[in-house]
Amino acid sequence: MNLVTKIIDKTVTPITDDLDGWEKVEGNPTMTTWIEYTSPDESMITGCWSATPGIYRASYASWEFIHLIEGEVIITQDGQDPVTLLPGDAFMVDAGFTGTWEIIQPVFKHFAIKLK
Repeated sequence: MNLVTKIIDKTVTPITDDLDGWEKVEGNPTMTTWIEYTSPDESMITGCWSATPGIYRASYASWEFIHLIEGEVIITQDGQDPVTLLPGDAFMVDAGFTGTWEIIQPVFKHFAIKLK
């Protein structure tokens, strides 16, 4: 078994429905998710995600590392100041986050999510 998995292959069937915990609140944004790797113990997934402009309200049950490849997004945690993120930015969203993702320019990101 090869222990190196290339991400951004997009060889898997994409998920085109809005993910659990994400609700459209302004505009009509769409998202596409490619889960390209699941660890053998199913504790982690990685892949790519894209979204079009608009605003989602999101609630995170799990920890996520993100590397923004394209686009611009303003993430605002409830009760906190907004954070603007641009291509090249890498950041974390901790489990328990609740707030909005305002997608200004179409977004494409790599992600790693710790499920358990």
